Order: sequence, then C-alpha cells, then structure tokens
Amino acid sequence: MRAAERSAAAEAGLTELEYDRICQALEREPNRLELGMFGVLWSEHCSYKHSKPLLRRLPTAGVHVLQGPGENAGAVDVGDGLVAVMKIESHNHPSAVEPYQGAATGVGGILRDIFTMGARPIALMDALCFGDPRSSRTGYLLNEVVSGIAGYGNCVGVPTVGGSIAFDSSYTGNPLVNVLCLGLARKGRLLSSRASGPGNPVMLVGSETGRDGIAGASFASAQLTQESESQRPAVQVGNPFLEKLLIEACLEVAGDPDVVAMQDLGAAGLTGAATEMVARGECGIEIDVQRVPRRETGMSASEVMLSESQERMLLVLTRGSEERIQRVFDRWGLRSSVIGRITDDGLVRVREGTALVAELPARFLSGGAPGYEGPGTGSHTPAVPPIGRGLVPRRDFGRAQGPALRPQGGRVDSNQMLLNLLGSPNLSSRRAVYEQYDHMVQTNTVVPPGQGAAVLRLKGSTKGLALGLGIGGAACADDPWLGGALAVAEACRNVACAGGRPVALTDCLNFGDPERDVVWAALNGVVDGMREACLALDVPIISGNVSLYNETEGEPIIPTPIVGALGVIANVECHGRAAFAEGQSIWLLGGGSRAPLDLDLERRLQQCVIELVESGATPTAADVAEGGLAVALGELALASGIGAVCSGSWIENEARWEDVLFGEAPSRIIIASPRERDGDVEVAAARWSVPLTRLGLTGGDQVRIGDLISVSLDEAFDRWSRGLERVGDK
Repeated sequence: MRAAERSAAAEAGLTELEYDRICQALEREPNRLELGMFGVLWSEHCSYKHSKPLLRRLPTAGVHVLQGPGENAGAVDVGDGLVAVMKIESHNHPSAVEPYQGAATGVGGILRDIFTMGARPIALMDALCFGDPRSSRTGYLLNEVVSGIAGYGNCVGVPTVGGSIAFDSSYTGNPLVNVLCLGLARKGRLLSSRASGPGNPVMLVGSETGRDGIAGASFASAQLTQESESQRPAVQVGNPFLEKLLIEACLEVAGDPDVVAMQDLGAAGLTGAATEMVARGECGIEIDVQRVPRRETGMSASEVMLSESQERMLLVLTRGSEERIQRVFDRWGLRSSVIGRITDDGLVRVREGTALVAELPARFLSGGAPGYEGPGTGSHTPAVPPIGRGLVPRRDFGRAQGPALRPQGGRVDSNQMLLNLLGSPNLSSRRAVYEQYDHMVQTNTVVPPGQGAAVLRLKGSTKGLALGLGIGGAACADDPWLGGALAVAEACRNVACAGGRPVALTDCLNFGDPERDVVWAALNGVVDGMREACLALDVPIISGNVSLYNETEGEPIIPTPIVGALGVIANVECHGRAAFAEGQSIWLLGGGSRAPLDLDLERRLQQCVIELVESGATPTAADVAEGGLAVALGELALASGIGAVCSGSWIENEARWEDVLFGEAPSRIIIASPRERDGDVEVAAARWSVPLTRLGLTGGDQVRIGDLISVSLDEAFDRWSRGLERVGDK
C-alpha cells in the first residue's frame, strides 16, 4: 500500500485492512469520492462493525412487535388501531464541539427517524451525561445542550416530556446527548425505506445542501482530541421551522400509494440514504449530483454526496407521479427535485451531468465492512460472568452523589446526609432544565416532568402510554453485567410505577474505544446483562443506537447503556405519579436494603405495582434508586409539597441504619395509597409474593423517619431546588 493510498484511506477513516478489502472486491482502487463514500458508510457510526455480533444476542421479537431493528425505528401495536414508533439515538461528538447545534440537530435527526416511518412524533425525552459538575466547561455544555434541545423541540412543536441528567468526571471532555422520540401511526400505514421498481424516480425534498456536516459520520466514529475543535464544520446546522413543514408534508404523502419508500438524510447524508434504501430493496440507484439543490457555490460531487445538511428526505415514487407529489411539497413551501432513478443492477452510480464519478455495489458499500470482535482479530472473553447469572452483589450506597460527609459526634449526621444528597448535582431538582421545554404542546401530556415517568393520552382512546428511562453508567463502572441489567430493570420499573405494562425497549449503548480490552469486555458484559433482564421481564428491544469511541485524549467514558421503555396504560385515568397526596399510607414494596438483583423478584414487583395502579389502590408510586429510600421519600414529598411521617420501627432489625436509609439496592418501589385501600395493597403483595413494609403516613411539612431524620420541606427544597445552579462553580 503506497504512502499516498495509506494517507487517503486514513483521511477517510479506513484501516489498511479495510482499504485492501475494498480494492479486492472492486478489483481496482477506489477514486477519492468512492473512498469518501466507503469512509462514512464503513464508519462505526453507520456500520456497527464492532457491535453487530453482540447486538444479535438481544431479544427483538414480541407479541406486540410490528417492526424490530432494521428500519429507521421500531414499531409496536398498542391497540385501538394505533402503532407506536420509537427510537433513541446519540449525538455525542457534535455536542462536545458545538453543543447548541449538536444537541439541536440530534433532536431533528431522531424526529426524522420517526416520521420517515409515517408516524407523527408526539413526544421527546433526553438522557444527558456531563462531566465534573465543578468544571466551568460542564456548566457551559449543560446550558448550551439544554438550549439546543429546547430551541429545536419547542419550535418544531413536539413536546419534551421528560429526561435525565447525570454527572461523572469521565464525561468531562465527552458529554453524552441521547434523544428518544415516540411517534404514533395508524395500523397498516407504516412506511418502509426499502426501495423498489427499476425506473422509479428518486426525489430529494427539503433543505438545500450545504457544506455543513460533511463526513459527520466519520467524525462521530473517532476519539475526541485537542484538534476536535477544528472539526466544527462536521457538525450540522438545524432549522426547526423547516423541519416542521417537512413533518407535515411527509405525513401527508406517507399514505399515498405512489410513495414507494422514504428515508431521511442523516448520518452519511445522500450517500447513506441512497445506499441503504437500495441495499434493503436489493436494487440499484443512479444519482446526478448536478440536480441536487445547493445553498453554496462551487461544491464538488464529493461534498454533495457526503454533506449531512439537515432537514432533507429522499423519496422513491412510482413513475408518472412526480408532478402530483411535488405539488404537495410546493403547497408546504418545500423545494423538491428529482435527482435520480432506481435501477436493477445493484449499483450505486453517481453522475455529475454526463460524467460518471462513482460506481459501487450497493450491498457491499452498505454492509461489506468487516466485523470486529474487540482488539485485534481474536474473540474476547467478557470480564464478567456469562449469561445465566441470576444474582449479583448489591451496589455500595451513595456512590459519587455529593461531597463527603464528616461524622459529627462519632456518627454520621443523617439529616445533613439527606440534605447533601438532595442538593447534589446528580439528585437535585431538574426544574431549571425542564421549564425550558414546552411539554404541553399537542396537549397529550398527562403527567408533567418531575413527577415520574411521562404519561401521554391517546386521543380517541381510553388508553395511555408511559415512557421511562434507565441509565446504567454508575453501576457499569463497577460491574458491566449489573449495569446493563439495571438499566433495563429501571426503565421498565419507571413505566410500571406509572401503571404502564412495558411492551418495548429502545437502547443507546455509549462506550469508549472497543479496541481496548477493558471497553470490549464491558460492552460484552452490558449486553449480556441487558439480554438476561429483557428475557426475565419479557420485553424486547425494537430499536437503538451504538455510540463508540467516546473518549478524550485516550480516556474513555464509563460504560453507559441508556434504555427507554414504552408501556401501555389500560385506562389513562388510572395512572401513577411520583408525588404524595394528603392522608395516604406509605409502603415499601420489594427487597431489603442489601438485596442483590433478583430478576424474578423484579418481574413480580413490577406486575404487583401495575395491578395496584390499574385498580386505583395506588395513585403514588416511585422506584427507589440513587440515594436510596430516604432520598426517594424526600423527592416524593418535594414534588407534592406534602411531608411524610415514618415511625422508623422497621429499621430495628437492620444492623446498619445507613444502609436502610441510603442503600441503593434494586427492586424496590415506594407506593402510597388511600388508607381505605390498605387491605388491597396487602392482598396484592401477598398474591405476587413481594415483600411489603408499612413505612408511615403522608402529611405535615417535614420528612421524618423515627428519631433518625427530621428535615423540614422548606430546608430540603432550598437545597434540592438550587443543586443545578452550582454546576460550573469551582
């Protein structure tokens, strides 16, 4: 391999092995444009060359599943003739170098994945991970990312109904911005991205093509370095008002019999959209780049094919329908141009007028990247036990939640511990963030942000939908298997607390360089943990995203699986929320403070709480997670302004009260019920064989637990409400 070839391959993001594979398959050397096309489509971001073997382990089929992985998003039947379409994706690297536009275009991209399927986007959620909360850069990234999400989502008219924010020093140079979108479609109206029909015209709709975002997929598949700031042109620039028009126009034509297929121009731009459509349909395509509308002069064929300019869609139409379909886009003020046609030879052929500038086999370009199983060429044994482990050790409580607490008088000050935890960046109120989001647009939101899982009404139906998130980052740092299993369990548990029966999951796996043994082992362990939890809870993963090479100057982030869960609520009027009401009995459902993760108990716990919420016996439910039982009680009280009085008698049998109050053992839910329904709670817990502990009663203006904790809501609110204000203060 000559030095010039090696340099060109490296510039495109290809290894020498990959370049040789291309030359052997083509029986020639690729030209510069073709090399760029291989570079973006064989990038980790597009080809999943390190993760495909692992992802095949995850369960993807289920009784409700209409579309699993393989299309732009997954789809499940939610009844009453409706289909829910869901996916989560990352925009991590762009958000590190250009946080406002990186986050904004992350929202735009996931919206297009949903309406490309013919579904109307009805809700957004985001999972954000930032670095050391004392760092001024962390404060800057937090503010810009949140502004980008709000700026795009609010303008496009899709509510952001919930989310999560986590802080850990490993994310300082490489934040995570994962965005989930949920859409609705009528059953039988889903649209495919599978091209067909030789001679059928190919139409490009939406924004004109510019130089922003060129080779963004390759940029997203490399480690961040000090030079990454110079790659700002690889970050796309969004226009939410144009996207709103695109949503309405594309949904109008989605049910048209003359629309054969639709695909958004996301990662890899026109190269990715065109190649993936024809590879799925086992056909070919011919494109003339001179027909592509541009907003900049002097653009080369390579720039046109590799640009990731936003708000663009590619449609395959039946012959003769072009003018009629164009009139629809004209009415919405959108530019549409026929730029090519479908062929039957399996080739992606790019012309610049009469000149042929690229000719590549579609299936090889789309799916020919070699698969890797970790560092080097050998397979790697996970550093954690394989599938089949049902129990794992408990997490230590209070990990990285706030400043160290000094014992006072020879013992820990439990009041101060609770206040410090509630005021820590990882546990404090997110109101300052979610108040920037319009969560009521479309008028489907039943439970607002800050009160548990999102609950959405289905207009024209008595049913509702619940959306919840689970994040395994902190646990994965200690045990990848546990972190993967907990992310699935937590997402489903949050949905169950709202009264939703989990029917589908979507996931985003955020890791460092998979060519490192430790990262590869963690990725294996997380996938195995997720798989076992999915099987135990009988919930499939229908869509998702893998984001690798999340590193800065060679330092990887902690392994961070993020899982979104969708649940169906039988009667939206009977839903649960994480807020107390006056005069309720408070209970703890589930294992003790030192219990390991028992997936069978987790399944029974979730079924029990769903039954209680559905029956109306339990209008209040919240899982016990970070910070443990005392923090969960505090959050429920702060969300409602109603205190809790607990006797503390249930602590007497515990050797360490710190574990009882602040332990983070899994499979526990706090519920609160009207006192006249106490018997229903006891009967349900017995029927599902779930441990049940009576904690106390709601009321007053304090959180009291025996003689161990007595904290006024005013003091707790002052700490809790100002936690994010301190982010960025050294």
